Amino acid sequence: MTSAADAPSDSERRNVSDAAGVVVLGACATWSLITAAAHDGRPEGMLLAVLAVAAGYAAGRICGALLPVAAPCTAALAGFGLAVAAAHTLPGPQTAAPPGHLGAVAALLVLATGAVSCAALAARPPLLRLALRALAAGITGASAVLGPVAGFGLCAAVLLCSLTADHMPRRGVGLAGLALTAALVTGTVWAAAEDVLPGGLSDSLEGQLGEHRLQLWRDALTLAHREPALGVGPGRFAELGETASLSLPAEARPHSAPLQQAAEQGVVGVALLAAVFCWVLYSLWRTPRPASVALTAGAALTAVAALAAVGNVLSFTTVTVGAGLLAGLATARPLVYEPPDPAPASTRAREQREHR
Repeated sequence: MTSAADAPSDSERRNVSDAAGVVVLGACATWSLITAAAHDGRPEGMLLAVLAVAAGYAAGRICGALLPVAAPCTAALAGFGLAVAAAHTLPGPQTAAPPGHLGAVAALLVLATGAVSCAALAARPPLLRLALRALAAGITGASAVLGPVAGFGLCAAVLLCSLTADHMPRRGVGLAGLALTAALVTGTVWAAAEDVLPGGLSDSLEGQLGEHRLQLWRDALTLAHREPALGVGPGRFAELGETASLSLPAEARPHSAPLQQAAEQGVVGVALLAAVFCWVLYSLWRTPRPASVALTAGAALTAVAALAAVGNVLSFTTVTVGAGLLAGLATARPLVYEPPDPAPASTRAREQREHR
């Protein structure tokens, strides 16, 4: 069996992205311990999330190298099964309104759609590829029943991305667009918390998410302004947030990963959260896998990032493991030959220069 990428430059690129991942994830764990020590916080949740992402990423790299088609397909079916049986299998806070518990279901369905779409793109037999695309479409259709409407829309967007990714001339442009999308969603959430959005858009968000959630976001910003450097400490939002102290334990959290980081771990915590997402996109840019696989996985992970910006989906270990697993599967180097994208020679040459 021959490797999909034997050039020294490929190994160098992968070493850089792997080293960046170790540094970023290690910094997240270290900073949570520092802020916890400074304010008597509880860093266990953050440490568990870091461990889940790292474990999922390592498992994805191994399985993706051995079984580039079967591994993502199996992961997709497992994620879909967890989403169907979510009421009994998802650890973490169980909330009735999206994007709480239902947000986690939506995230699992998005990841499942992305994984099976990556499997379809990696499959060579036309019938197998068609069957996997039909499975992706089936998961997308099921998301309209199992999760919130936003989950169906995101699954459909991931499926559409997988169908059109072959026509993207440069993966860097697509990944940059995904980064911009995540930044726009986060910026909108931050603006809503600061109450600086136009009246019509603010009223629309309040109608979709509820006044209670917006008040939690504003409490998170209040705490962030109080302790901008170190935050109030991991796990302390529930006891210090004015709205959270009056809420049920399952609702006593900001329901937004960026705002929770800002409140509990300060600006450095927000920067580290952004760095994790940027590292994933960088790894997808550097991977020797076809651009269509990288862009499809990037679209699914961006959709999960959007859900995390408006909900507490990262509080569910199955979601963080699934996100790391998909990133690992999409950046694994298969031990068998994988045909390149059907792109013009000039496009492939331009992308090779871009990697260098």
